[in-house]
Amino acid sequence: MPMVLDRRSVLWGGLSVLSLAAFNTPALAQAARLRMIWWGSQERADRTNKAIAAFKGVKPDITIAGEFAGWSDYWPRLATQVAGRNAPDVIQMDYRYIFEYARRGALAPLDDYIGKALKIDDFGKANVDSGRVDGKLFGVNLGVNSSVVIYDKAAWEKTGAKAPSMGQTWEEFAENAIAFGKKKPKPGYFATADASGLEPSFENYLRQNKKALFAADGQLGYEPADVAAWFKMWQDMRKGGGCVPADVQALDQLNIESNALTTGKAATAFAHSNQFVGYQALNKAKLALTAYPKVSASSPSGHYLKPSMLMSVSATSQNVPNAVDFINFLVANPAGVDLLGVERGVPASTAMRDQLTTKLDEVSKAMVEYIAAITPAVDPLPINPPQGAGELAFVLTRVSQEVAFGRITPEEGGERMVSEATRTLSRK
Repeated sequence: MPMVLDRRSVLWGGLSVLSLAAFNTPALAQAARLRMIWWGSQERADRTNKAIAAFKGVKPDITIAGEFAGWSDYWPRLATQVAGRNAPDVIQMDYRYIFEYARRGALAPLDDYIGKALKIDDFGKANVDSGRVDGKLFGVNLGVNSSVVIYDKAAWEKTGAKAPSMGQTWEEFAENAIAFGKKKPKPGYFATADASGLEPSFENYLRQNKKALFAADGQLGYEPADVAAWFKMWQDMRKGGGCVPADVQALDQLNIESNALTTGKAATAFAHSNQFVGYQALNKAKLALTAYPKVSASSPSGHYLKPSMLMSVSATSQNVPNAVDFINFLVANPAGVDLLGVERGVPASTAMRDQLTTKLDEVSKAMVEYIAAITPAVDPLPINPPQGAGELAFVLTRVSQEVAFGRITPEEGGERMVSEATRTLSRK
């Protein structure tokens, strides 16, 4: 996949120079202009821009220019900017990528601001540490989330098939999806989007089988047979008419707008819990949410609570103190927290979460209640992903599409996924 290889070579080529000079650039205490970049939906953009405007009222001498992109386009853009020493000051960062960016010297450490400009004392150790890499703080937790199944309850009820629910197994989910397909309310409409190419969904499935994306030594935590079984399950749903066909799933650009649920092709989506707000904003039907199906009634849930995303500061920023002030506004100031709501996850701050909960609408409350419902059965965060881990999500998507289009078998897909993933991780 040339795009992935080119993105990585651009990023690390630029960072090899950046890592030597990043921290030799003096910070300017009174910088007037910041740049911020994030990924997400229009709903997230609207909320973020309102927060930027509100911060201007608190710090009138600081101007923030924002830019955003969908998930698939975000990482190539950020990699190019970082390699070109033109990175935005404030960077929305993902848990899967923060280790690579921090270890390559692309992010500024924020430890010296804790308890001063950065008021994150009541986040709890786990939520603070979710932004640490090798003991140093490189990201501030914007919110807590987990994987989720989002579905159109009324559409499921019309078919008489049982909708996704807590405790349901994957076998039951597949049977119900196929039953949905036999009585679907309109042509070209299916029970579920195809999650075979979604890394969070695959990871959840692995964890239910007591495996993981990565082992403690930084190598893969699964084998070809694990991937093949995952692909085969979705292939069977696809053939049975319960899952969208390959050509429909291929239109999904890994964002809310292009997901089959939003485009009216499926009644179910697999997403992150914080995205529920965005999904509901773009769907006329009333949506519901529940936990992932399980491989068996007694298996682990596969869920864990993770930072939905983190806010980091570029190591080349001339405005680190001002960037930290803005991040603090987003996570520890009621005005900023209220404007973001729970679209980026449930606030890590106990005080901010408590004051926000009383103001939430029905949709946002449902998300908070979901996190509360799954928390008793969650397992710890997975181990820190190794260098190169961020690329494997794109590999999984591509290989899953090859299986879906019938170009290779699920077994061949499992071999190819492991082979390409192993090769990617070896390029350290």
